[in-house]
Amino acid sequence: MPTPTDGLRQNSLWPSRHPVPWLWALTLLFWLRVLGQVLVAFFQVPFLPPMAHWYSGLLPYPLLLPSQLLILALQVKINRDLAQGRGWFQRPRPRLGQGLQYASYGYALVMVIRYGLTMSLYPERRWLGEGTIPIVFHWVLAAYLWLWGHGHRSEG
Repeated sequence: MPTPTDGLRQNSLWPSRHPVPWLWALTLLFWLRVLGQVLVAFFQVPFLPPMAHWYSGLLPYPLLLPSQLLILALQVKINRDLAQGRGWFQRPRPRLGQGLQYASYGYALVMVIRYGLTMSLYPERRWLGEGTIPIVFHWVLAAYLWLWGHGHRSEG
C-alpha cells in the first residue's frame, strides 16, 4: 500500500514533518490583512476599521499593495513546494533555516520596539488603536519566517 511520502526524494522537506499547515494558516492571515486593507482603501467598507488603523504610512500605498501581493505569491509558492515535496523551496537548507530564524527574531524585536515607541509617543492609540494592525501582521510574517526556517533546520 502506498504511503503519502512515496515518491518524495530523500532530500525533501516531507510534508508530514514540516509545519506546512501552519505556514498556510499564517499565509491566510496575511491574505486577510491585505484583503481588509484593500476593502477599506478602495471600497470604504463600514464594518472594518478605517484606513488609519491598517496603514502606518511608512510606504506609499501604491507601493505597499504590490509588495504585499508579491509576499503572498512567494508564500504560496513556498507552501506549495513544501506541501508537494518538490520544487526549489522544498530542499532542506539548514544554514538558510538558521538565517531565517535569526532574521525572524530580529524582525519581531524591531516590531516590539516599534509598538513600544508608537504607544509611548501616541498614548491615544493604546492598545489597539491606529497603527496596531500593521505591527501585528509584521509579527505574523516573522512567525512565518521562523516556521519556514524551523522546517529547514529540523530536516537538514
